[in-house]
Amino acid sequence: MTKTPAARRGRPRTFNRDEALRSAMNVFWQHGFDGASMTQLVDAMQINSPSIYAAFGSKEDLFREAVELYVASDGGSTMRALTDDGDVRHTLRSMLAEAIQTFTRNDEPRGCLIVLGARHLGPLSDPIRTFLRDQRERIRILLVERLLKAKQNGELAPEADEKALAACVMTFLNGISIETVDGVSQPTLLAAADLFLDRLIPR
Repeated sequence: MTKTPAARRGRPRTFNRDEALRSAMNVFWQHGFDGASMTQLVDAMQINSPSIYAAFGSKEDLFREAVELYVASDGGSTMRALTDDGDVRHTLRSMLAEAIQTFTRNDEPRGCLIVLGARHLGPLSDPIRTFLRDQRERIRILLVERLLKAKQNGELAPEADEKALAACVMTFLNGISIETVDGVSQPTLLAAADLFLDRLIPR
């Protein structure tokens, strides 16, 4: 007697995983990790919570994957701008302009997910806090490397402190995220970036 294969338990996945992940990314982007509720995620992703857990694991796993998507798409333009071969002032201007453009888009939440995702994190969310800090540290490392290269090429004075300069840029970059949430316009932020760079690296 031939045995028939056992039927698979559960229904096959019927949703687009990539689209669901992007929807989750936007929820986290707008509300932060702790601020995003499962109800909001279910509504945005258009799938029920058991399906979310089955496809993505925990809420923390979903958030990490959403941040990875953000870095690979919308948010990654900031880091990619640092690979520009132009002079260091032009490179930093491009990086800040890319950030401002991304943070002020009308079809996406305002600000930076890597910065705003850490809003209102409680003590139980320390792994997420560390994860987001590591993401920001990647940008800081790229900045230090680019500024050190500029110093070695003679674009910056020999006594220039590349780590301190990178900290200044990171402070301004993170501040842009808050300003965009508060409704400051793109032209105003671009003008502020020019003023900042004029002080940081005079023409």
